[in-house]
Amino acid sequence: MKNKFVFVFVLFAMVLAACASPATPTAEPTSMPEPTAMPEPTTVPTEAPVSKNIVEIAVEDGRFTTLVAAVQAADLAETLSGEGPFTVFAPTDDAFAALPEGTLDSLLLPENKQQLNDILLYHVVPGKVMAADVVGLDGQMADTALADQQIQVKVDTGTVYLNENVKVVITDIEASNGVIHVIDTVLLPSSDEAAMEKLDIVDTAINDGRFTTLVAAVQAAELVDTLKGEGPFTVFAPTDDAFAALPEGTLDTLLLPENKQQLTDILLYHVVSGKVMAADVVGLTSAPTILGKDASVTVENGKVFLNDDAEIIITDIETSNGVIHVIDTVLLPPQ
Repeated sequence: MKNKFVFVFVLFAMVLAACASPATPTAEPTSMPEPTAMPEPTTVPTEAPVSKNIVEIAVEDGRFTTLVAAVQAADLAETLSGEGPFTVFAPTDDAFAALPEGTLDSLLLPENKQQLNDILLYHVVPGKVMAADVVGLDGQMADTALADQQIQVKVDTGTVYLNENVKVVITDIEASNGVIHVIDTVLLPSSDEAAMEKLDIVDTAINDGRFTTLVAAVQAAELVDTLKGEGPFTVFAPTDDAFAALPEGTLDTLLLPENKQQLTDILLYHVVSGKVMAADVVGLTSAPTILGKDASVTVENGKVFLNDDAEIIITDIETSNGVIHVIDTVLLPPQ
C-alpha cells in the first residue's frame, strides 16, 4: 500500500512538471524607435554681389550730376565703366558749385577737354582702396591715374583729408569695378591749381565764355595790359547778350579805329578802382569809375541796379587782381 502511494505521488509530480510554464517567461517584442529625419541644410545668407559699375552708381545716386557731365564731356565714361578696379574720390554737385564762377563752364568747353580730363583722372586712384586702407596712408602720398601726380592723405581726429583741406565725407560706396569715396571739394592737380590762382580779370573773362564781345572790345581799346595789371579792379562786365541788345550797328561803330577813344571811355566806365565785393556794393549809392564819372547804385527788392536799369545778375567772381560782377546791360557814361 505504501509503495502504491509513492508511485501515485511520483506520477502526479511528473504530470505537474510537464504542464508547468517555462521558468523564464517570453518578453513582449520591443518596437524600434522611429529614425529622426536629418534637418534640411540651412543656406547662409550672403550679400549679393554689386552689379553696377562706378559710372552707373554715380548716375543713379543723384549727388554727382556735375561729375557725371564732366566725365561724359571728357570721354572717360567708358574708362571708368571698365574692369578696373578703381578708387574714385567723387566731388558732389556742391563741391563743383564752389569752384570760382565760370570755371566749370570753361572746363566743359571742347577746347579745354584735356584739362578737364587731367582734373578728373586726378580723382582716381588705381585699385580698390577701402576706407580702412586710406586711413592707413596717413601722412603719405598716393599715386593717381594722372601721370606723375599724387594726392596727400592726412587723418585728423578720425577724419580723412586729401591735400590738406579736401574732406572725405562718405566712404566705401562699393561698385562692381571698385569703390567710391565722396569728397566735399574738387581736387586740382598742382599745375591747374597754380594756373587758377594766376587768372586775372582778362583771362577770367576769356575763359568764362560769356564775355567774348567784352574781350574783343577790351582788345580793340588796347586795355588788356591795364586790366591785367596789379589793380585791384572791380569790373562790371556786360555779357554778350548785353552788347547784342545795343541799337543795331552801335557795336560795329564803336569797334572802328576812329572811335577808339569813345570805346575806351565806355569800357573804363565799367571799372572801379579797388576790390569792391557784392556786400560792399549794396551799401553804396554811387560807384566812382576810373573814367572819373560815377555810376549810381540802387537796391530794389534785393536786386542791385547801376544807373537804374543795368542789373547785377552775378556777383563776386574773384580773380588774382580784383573781382568781376556781371551785368545785363552795357553802361553808357553821361555826356
